Amino acid sequence: MTASPVLRRLPETVVNRIAAGEVVERPAAAVKELVENAVDAAATHINVVIEAGGQTLIRVTDDGFGMSPEELSLAAERHATSKLPDDDLLHVRFLGFRGEALPSIGAVSRLTVTSRPNNASEAWVIRVEGGVATEPEPVAHPPGTRVEARDLFYATPARLKFMKSQRTEQNHITETVKRLAMAHPNIAFALSNGARKIIDLPAHPGDLFDARLGRLGAIMGREFADNSVLIDAERNNISLSGYAGLPTLNRGNTSMQFLFVNGRPVNDRMLYGALRGGYRDVLAPNRYPLVALFLDVPGEWVDVNVHPAKTEVRFRDTNVVRGLIVGAIRHALAEAGYRASTTVADEALGAIRTSGNLSRGLAERVQTFNAPLPELDSPPAAPMVGETFNENMEPTDAPLKDHPLGVARAQLHGTYVVAQTADGIVIVDQHAAHERLVQERIKAALTEKGVARQALLIPEVVEMDEPAAGRVTARANELAEMGLVVEAFGAGAVMVRETPALLGQVDSQGLIRDLADDLEELDEALVLSERIGDICATMACHGSVRAGRRLNAEEMNALLREMEATPLAGQCAHGRPTYVELKLTDIEKLFGRR
Repeated sequence: MTASPVLRRLPETVVNRIAAGEVVERPAAAVKELVENAVDAAATHINVVIEAGGQTLIRVTDDGFGMSPEELSLAAERHATSKLPDDDLLHVRFLGFRGEALPSIGAVSRLTVTSRPNNASEAWVIRVEGGVATEPEPVAHPPGTRVEARDLFYATPARLKFMKSQRTEQNHITETVKRLAMAHPNIAFALSNGARKIIDLPAHPGDLFDARLGRLGAIMGREFADNSVLIDAERNNISLSGYAGLPTLNRGNTSMQFLFVNGRPVNDRMLYGALRGGYRDVLAPNRYPLVALFLDVPGEWVDVNVHPAKTEVRFRDTNVVRGLIVGAIRHALAEAGYRASTTVADEALGAIRTSGNLSRGLAERVQTFNAPLPELDSPPAAPMVGETFNENMEPTDAPLKDHPLGVARAQLHGTYVVAQTADGIVIVDQHAAHERLVQERIKAALTEKGVARQALLIPEVVEMDEPAAGRVTARANELAEMGLVVEAFGAGAVMVRETPALLGQVDSQGLIRDLADDLEELDEALVLSERIGDICATMACHGSVRAGRRLNAEEMNALLREMEATPLAGQCAHGRPTYVELKLTDIEKLFGRR
């Protein structure tokens, strides 16, 4: 018979190692805790040095408040902290507050902490190995604190088996430092691996929004700084700020989405879901925008004490937070109007630009090629096949500066409108552009006076499988509010009686089948008004100017003017650009003129 286990207290060293397993799961977690301590100490410069992906050495040096010898001794003990002066967990004002970071790191590494307060004449050092701390000793050191963690996880060798390659661990550390640097643009950050500097970010003093944009541009790239819109909104004492990229600036994953709550980098599924909601009808489901958003939430509205890693939070009212994010993003994108990201033009130029420089022989004859030929001074006798050049086009001296998208000059291949701007050309995809315009008209009509309907002289019957027909007819009342009147016509068939007047002639067969597919992806309990953008996009697609249709000058210019006045006109419902702008200087470079 097996003896029953005996209940006992675990040794302190074992308790510390168990706790360390929650706080320090990998080198990046240790770096995060140490850098957060430096931020809490009001440091203005934070320098991080790592070796072997943080497994051999992690050194974090700051110029913050520093610690006295008595505080150094307490810092090595669990649950000793200066960051809860009134023991209030509802109003945490610091990144750290649990008092677990240093003891946890010291339990699994060889830890050295050297510190000197700003008003002290000498520094002190303690050493922690395997959870056992030495007495403070005097040492030479400038004001601030230096923490060294060597041989991470030497005391828990089993953990080393789960470490990734040094490069992978270094990448995790880099991302950790970048996220903290985004939240604190007034602090200078540096990260090196001994051989080279990985991050070198100077402080950005001054206005918070300008400083934050400068820091985000340095980390996320200049293209983000140039192609993002300002987010500044507030609701129920919750403020949201930051920058959101234009829909045409997107990625295939979420690696360029950064979310912060009270200055703390977080990873929250609800917040990511709110991002998708804000971009719902301007971006394809498999594409992700570039964003950096900062939430400031009253302490009683959020719980940051969910997990020792402090990357998870819980909100008291998730609907308010979600509504704030969705509304702020949609409003900011609407304020951007017809803008599309400049990266669209860069990609276009990159695709047509020849690799390398001009050949020597061609370069020598550039001037000759650029010179006008007398025999080409007269206009062509006839337009080229497949292209439309209208005699009634506005003259070249038209006030181009008054039209950001220019004045129409031609239609190519029955699909693309070419316009001349004051400093370049614009090429418009007429179908994608008109699709967005029709979509926004439907949405505006719904919010104002309702969508006008047009009755079909002969109702059209759409045959499909019975489940699909059921999905459409089940939403008949909601579809009627959007101008589409349908009814059941036996099993597996839907009769269309009226369509939105904005759509003109509609392919009812294609429209109903696409709507059935859209409705299949919706929760049955979800009202269509919550996914109005998706439904309107489907309707707009079937009521827009099709590729291949010839447009006259008036129609082309009317399209351009409406794009300039319509929010989100720079991209279709799937996030694809509706136009490409090429600057004259870039075009001249293609031909060797510059």
